[in-house]
Amino acid sequence: MYIEYLSLTNFRNYARLEIALPDRPIVIWGANAQGKTSLLEAIYYLATSKSPYTTSDRQLIHWRTEHDPLPFAKLSAETVSKRGALDQLEMTLLLERNGDGAQRFRKVVRRNGADKRVMDILGIVNVVLFLPRDLTLIEGSPSDRRRFMDITLSQVEPSYAEALDKYEKTLPQRNALLRRIAEKQASPKELAYWDEQLIASGCIIIAARQRFLREVEVQAQREHYDLTGKRETLTLRYQPNFMPTAQGDGQRSFEVLGFDLHRDLNPTDITPQFETQLQAELQESIMRGVTLSGPHRDELRILINERDAGLYGSRGQARTAVLALKFAELAWMRERTGETPILLLDEVAAELDRDRRAYLLDRIRHNAQTLLTTTELDIFPEAFLHDAAVWQVSDGKITPR
Repeated sequence: MYIEYLSLTNFRNYARLEIALPDRPIVIWGANAQGKTSLLEAIYYLATSKSPYTTSDRQLIHWRTEHDPLPFAKLSAETVSKRGALDQLEMTLLLERNGDGAQRFRKVVRRNGADKRVMDILGIVNVVLFLPRDLTLIEGSPSDRRRFMDITLSQVEPSYAEALDKYEKTLPQRNALLRRIAEKQASPKELAYWDEQLIASGCIIIAARQRFLREVEVQAQREHYDLTGKRETLTLRYQPNFMPTAQGDGQRSFEVLGFDLHRDLNPTDITPQFETQLQAELQESIMRGVTLSGPHRDELRILINERDAGLYGSRGQARTAVLALKFAELAWMRERTGETPILLLDEVAAELDRDRRAYLLDRIRHNAQTLLTTTELDIFPEAFLHDAAVWQVSDGKITPR
């Protein structure tokens, strides 16, 4: 899978960009704040409908359009699959003004000219993004690791994306009702509807995360073993916020190290246990006004030689573990979809030492399409630059080298 042609209008640094992309490594070179990262962000946004750099989609619209009658940004890509199928994907971001002058943000999504929901276009383009700050997968908060699972699974499994969307809409509704119950403005009986929605979607999320980590761990261990010269073993430990078990009796728990990724629980197995958990903590949830259990509080811990890398690992070990995870993510998506994802690397090469950089560059030579940003060309071997397309970016304009 690769993007054959990309068009950007009023997106970040780019007032207008029309460019064909080759299906080989592309090195995007230039000074900071010229548009290198924005190019990767555009591709990632088309694939996932999310920006990795901001939570406000309004910020993606070029600042020069602020006083236009209808500020907008438009992203469009023509993609080619392994089977030779062509797809045109288009997203338009609009800032519309109401009668009172207030602005309202709206996103319009089209596939081959037909209007679609955001949910309908996930998976048309698959991407794996690697940033220097991805060390948060090791050192950051649980939400960083949940995001890693969510973004990957949503691109590959439509049922997961639907369940996640439903869960994220249901959770604040249930929390608001819990607070009204605490204030004697609602009855606990009203929770039944929201509990049903939360349990149905939450169990799909938990089962999919467990299966994903079990499958991706195998490849991550291979990558990590090679990167460390066969000296270190990488292990993934999934820690759901509550502990569903194979028999539902609490005796075979996810808490047992290594055991959670070696057997499968489906949503039906988890459903009665999630329901029991919500009932058991109901009074405390009402008192605190929040839902205390569910996949919104799940955790993933990454271990090296059975020691938690986030607590005891060095900076070098963290970089190695993240590199192994990213290549495992790419391999997992390729195996599940039959298409090689587009690999996006934002200033990653400069952050790696010589050996890890050599490993990275060797691996991406064989990837269908890879985009790397850099401020320094001399960190790349001349043989690699000879085989790659090299683009210089300056003030939102791209010039092939």
